[in-house]
Amino acid sequence: MAREIHLVEPQDNTATVISREMTKGRVVSIEIDGDEKNIEILNDIPYGHKIAVRPIKKGDAILKYGLSIGTALVDIEVGDHVHIHNIESNRGRGDLYIQNVNEKERV
Repeated sequence: MAREIHLVEPQDNTATVISREMTKGRVVSIEIDGDEKNIEILNDIPYGHKIAVRPIKKGDAILKYGLSIGTALVDIEVGDHVHIHNIESNRGRGDLYIQNVNEKERV
């Protein structure tokens, strides 16, 4: 069976979806901490997006690549889609920078 989710670092609480078939209700397997775990997909997740592989509490760091890439805005369950609707990035968002610059130019 081909791998469908890729966990970059063992301590990460998110993994990358590498399947175009991540639909709500499916159960997929992933190796976490040396154990094979089954995760039920809680909602459709697009290819290349993140999935929670551990419970994440509101305010917790979102870990990918072994690094914090953001902060959870709400509690996130295992199997949930992790994206801009439930995390705040701590990486630069160029779109927000451009939006802010454009708004200042109009003032």
